Amino acid sequence: MVLPTSRVGVTSVAMIAALFLSQAARADAVADFYKGKTVSVYSGLSIGGAYTNYARLVVRHLGRFIPGQPTAVFRHKPGAVGMVLARWMNAAAPKDGLVVGTFHERIALEPLIAPKGIPFNGRDFTWVAALGTNPSVCFTWGTSGIKTIKDAQSREVISGAVGTTATDAVMARLMNATVGTKFKIISGYRGDAILLAMEKGEVQARCGFGYPSLKTTRPQWLRDKKINILAQLSDKPHPEIPDVPLLMNLVAPEYKDAVRLAGATDAMARPYAAPPGIPKERAEALRKAFADMVQDKDFLADAKKQNLEIDFTPGSEISAVLDKLYKTPKPAVDQLVKFRTPGAAEGKIQRKKK
Repeated sequence: MVLPTSRVGVTSVAMIAALFLSQAARADAVADFYKGKTVSVYSGLSIGGAYTNYARLVVRHLGRFIPGQPTAVFRHKPGAVGMVLARWMNAAAPKDGLVVGTFHERIALEPLIAPKGIPFNGRDFTWVAALGTNPSVCFTWGTSGIKTIKDAQSREVISGAVGTTATDAVMARLMNATVGTKFKIISGYRGDAILLAMEKGEVQARCGFGYPSLKTTRPQWLRDKKINILAQLSDKPHPEIPDVPLLMNLVAPEYKDAVRLAGATDAMARPYAAPPGIPKERAEALRKAFADMVQDKDFLADAKKQNLEIDFTPGSEISAVLDKLYKTPKPAVDQLVKFRTPGAAEGKIQRKKK
């Protein structure tokens, strides 16, 4: 049956009105849910590190932008650069929209690179936002005598790492395999204790540490030129160090896909995720809250005061990046898996018994 023109107009208006009322009802339901409640913002990394500093920044501002204006509180669940938090968020965290957490962005790729024993897929989290990019660098202590890649190719350099398969170990191992550096990796340090070990002369280098993280945790090192940055491990150079070579430009063609995969998540640094399966309307509210927060002048002023760079990526783009990365050709994945394997020259720090 063909409706008269006048009835078509009435029907269209009614449909639009119904849609508007439905959206308004959902918004009201989200606000009603969050009103008077507490949103927990977790950090899965060290208490004094850059990721935790970002989490504390978020806690100070996020509640104003979530419908119902709940209270945001900081919580800490550290371990394995965020893997402890990621496992908990996947398996045990409440799936009601009251939990968001930040862990190292490379945790999202662990199920692809090392699926054994990891009970989640990085694509399954409810990705909310990323607050920065964190291009990784390999650097040495200024008095080490190692100022360039060529220097690191000519003699052994002791490089500190959190664990045998942590980013700083993998990146040093990757450089040994692809450009012939001679990093001897000593693992077992706890988070930023590696930086203290550099100051004490226990280690000479660290690879796979974000340049923005250096700016946040050790700005005096950059100001006073206490370190030498040998290479950047991401696809694109940081604008403040354009003369430091990209590892991508130094390796042979057969290694480029693996190197690209190793540094691919640097573009979604300081990520925030909620557990899988939270209600869709609350996921949308959290994403919008982060998007509104990063445009707020008070938030930006606070970030600047803390020397925290803000380079926003919406959750939908994070999901798209991960979908693409999980389709990486298997030969490149297999290469990166080999770079994760500890070598004969590696060791662990010897802790004195109390």
